[in-house]
This record gives sequence, C-alpha cells and structure tokens, in this order.
Amino acid sequence: MFFFWGGPFFLLPAYSEDIARGLKDLLPIQKGFGLNIGWISSSEVRERCPGIREDGLLGGMFSPEDGHLSSLKLTGAFHRLAMARGVEFLFKTAVVGFEIDKGKITAVLTDQGKIGCSHVVNAAGAYGKDVSLMVGTDLPVYPDSHEAGVTEPVQRFFLPMLVDIAPDEQSDNYYFYQNAEGQIVFCITPRPQRLGTDRRSTSEFLPMVIPRMLNLYPRLRNLKVRRVWRGLYPMTPDGKPIVGFDREVQGFFHAIGMCGQGLMLGPGLADMIALAIAEGQEDEEVFADLSPYRDFSGEELLK
Repeated sequence: MFFFWGGPFFLLPAYSEDIARGLKDLLPIQKGFGLNIGWISSSEVRERCPGIREDGLLGGMFSPEDGHLSSLKLTGAFHRLAMARGVEFLFKTAVVGFEIDKGKITAVLTDQGKIGCSHVVNAAGAYGKDVSLMVGTDLPVYPDSHEAGVTEPVQRFFLPMLVDIAPDEQSDNYYFYQNAEGQIVFCITPRPQRLGTDRRSTSEFLPMVIPRMLNLYPRLRNLKVRRVWRGLYPMTPDGKPIVGFDREVQGFFHAIGMCGQGLMLGPGLADMIALAIAEGQEDEEVFADLSPYRDFSGEELLK
C-alpha cells in the first residue's frame, strides 16, 4: 500500500439556523450523487467530538465514508508506477512556449530544448493561465494563497475533520483534523482572497486561525504548533475546473483550475482526458459542464 486511506470523516457543525438550513438543503443534491451523508443531532456531534463547544450547537452534516490520504506518498506512487511503464520525467525544465503549425500543436519549447509532440495537456495548476496564454487562449484561472499548519503529535482525542463554514470579518471557512500520527492539521480561507503566487508564510495566519479553532474546540489550547506553510489554489470564477480541448489549437488540452480539489478530482478526470485524447471518447455532460468556453457566472453551493 502506497498511501493511507481512512478517517478523518468530515463533520460540519452548525451554530446558526441559516447555516443549518443551508447544509440541510444540500443533502438531497449530495445524496442524489450516491453520497453517504446526512444530518446528525447535537448530541451525536458531541459524542464524535468530545469537548466541542456546546453552546448554540444545533447539529451537523456528517459524512462517515470520507477519508484522508497523503498527497506526497500518492504522488510518489504515481511517479514510480509511471516510470515502470516507461514514462520519462523532465524535472527543473521550464516551458517557454509551443510550436504550432497550421493550427496544430507540434512541439513544446523548453529552456532545455524542443520536444516534438502531437498533443499537450495543460495541467500547470496555479500557472495554468500563463501556459494557456502561450497558445493565445486567456482562461480565468488565478492563484489564491492559502496557509496551513500542523501541531505536535498527541494521543487521538477526536476523529472527524471539523469544517466551520461560518465566516467572520477576517476569514470564511476553516478546518482542522487529527491525522494518523496524532498531529492536528489546520487551514483557513482568508478574507479577502490573497491572490498571487507568493508562497511565503505570513505573520497574520496564526492570529487569524487559532482563536477560531479554540472557540470551537477549547481542548486544542495546550498544543504546540510545529510548522506552517503556504500553498496555491488555482481558482476559477464559478469554483469548477476548466477541462477540454482548445478550440484554436488542435491537440492542446486544458486541465486546470481545480480550485483546491485536484487530489480528489485528478484521478477521475485523468481517465476521462486519456480516453478523449487517445480514443476520441468524451463524456459530453462532464466536458460541457467544465468547458473552457462555458459561462463562468455560476457560484459554488458550498464553499
């Protein structure tokens, strides 16, 4: 086994009628896709999260089959499996442009030389817009900086990933969970967004997230933070990925704007993209919904 899969199952506690109503309204949609998810009472929330703030707790949305895996171990596993199948990886190689002949992609231009090809998949994450502009297509993908942290390990004292979607003046949602090693991993969505590609940790992160975590779960107060880091979410206006062939350059495929969900969406989308490129088989419903040329005026139902 290359990576760990199992809890923490996710739980969204509700302390206001508006949030409780909004979460309950989403359940029919989620269950319509076959998800095992439901509403649990405040007593059940307290049972699963001993020590959670009880004052005003109305219940929560709970998904018992959600899980967690190590992105680093999974990436390493993909690399080893790909190498075993003859895939060649070029690290520390920057793409600087593309060669296009009569509307068809014919080569990738890098700082290490030219690579001939008939197809290119733009999966450049937060830099997907920069790559798309190299073929003359301007796609609405913008990097959004998020910070996270991890504590020292302690004996397990709760299992679900807790996600609080109630906003305050400085932030929107935040979450934390206890991993397999006993560490608390935590992250927050700041308000307003921190747009750009700056990955440096900031002095604002811990003062923003720690009070919110302690207000929800006072038992965290004596833990020591071990380290923090900052990463990039490639966001789109409607919160959905951009997936599909470029209309102007034959053989160029966009797979960008995963909005922080790339680890979950990537494997399934990769299967669909491979079929589209190698066999010409496209899932019309999915590709229409995620088209690079769609109307981007929609909005995520649950942020």
